[in-house]
Amino acid sequence: DAIIVGGGGHGLSTAYYLAKNHGLTNIAVLEKGWLAGGNTARNTTIIRSNYLFNESAQLYDHSVKLWETLSQVLNYNVMFSPRGVMMLAHTVHDVQVFKRHIHANRANGVDNEWLTPEEAKAYCPPLNIGHDIRYPVMGAALQRRGGTARHDAVAWGYARAADALGVDIIENCEVTGVRHRAGIVDGVETSRGEVGAGAVVFATAGHSGLVGRMLGLPLPIETHQLQAMVTEPTKPLLNTVLVYVAPGHQAHSESYVSQSDRGGLVFGGRLDGFPSYAREPAWHRTEEVVQNTLELLPQIGRASCRERV
Repeated sequence: DAIIVGGGGHGLSTAYYLAKNHGLTNIAVLEKGWLAGGNTARNTTIIRSNYLFNESAQLYDHSVKLWETLSQVLNYNVMFSPRGVMMLAHTVHDVQVFKRHIHANRANGVDNEWLTPEEAKAYCPPLNIGHDIRYPVMGAALQRRGGTARHDAVAWGYARAADALGVDIIENCEVTGVRHRAGIVDGVETSRGEVGAGAVVFATAGHSGLVGRMLGLPLPIETHQLQAMVTEPTKPLLNTVLVYVAPGHQAHSESYVSQSDRGGLVFGGRLDGFPSYAREPAWHRTEEVVQNTLELLPQIGRASCRERV
């Protein structure tokens, strides 16, 4: 019935919902490597719906609602933790922008609230709200329903549930071409032979541009690297997700940090300013992310980074 190219979170969830909600069981998920070996395994696991525009807020809030019951639906613990996402304001402009977000979210039925610096520290005790730091905290926007999940568990949960519904999941099977007749796609060519289907779905995230070239259909998509890292495990410290944008550097300097269930502090930053498929670190970006975070959480200064994602 359908071929889904890409065995990450999007591909596996597509297979699951096609089987569960639409009755398709003759589905093949083709993955060139191993399940969840791409973007699903390399992200900072943040879940939120506090987006400004109506369409984005409604789309992401539907996603948050799925997350809230996903472990029960899949009968697999995806380790969803609604610990809140706190976006820190450091200038008058930040305050105005975040309050605009809050009002827009509430108009769409999405939770979001404004906190004073003291309320922000009460919610996240390690937060430094002193006036002697480079960019003092002037307040924060908090979405309490936001949080994190275990990225690998999401893929495994969807894979197991899809498999139970009859979906075939094939690893180490790279799609090398698309088969078509009279302009209609009817299958794919892979490193393990041809597979025919009435519909082909490409869920390849950052490699969508390469898929477009394969189809002879250039897509207006660029792939950029995002810097992220994980420290060694530490004792419980951070009970929420902190988001920090350095004033005057919105185009390139942003940091966000949370603590995983294993104890590691998970850092992320803005995209690199140039297209790339590389997975090597850009050290100037890494330095910016760490520098921003240490302003807010100086007590983590001696933690060592163990992993780049």
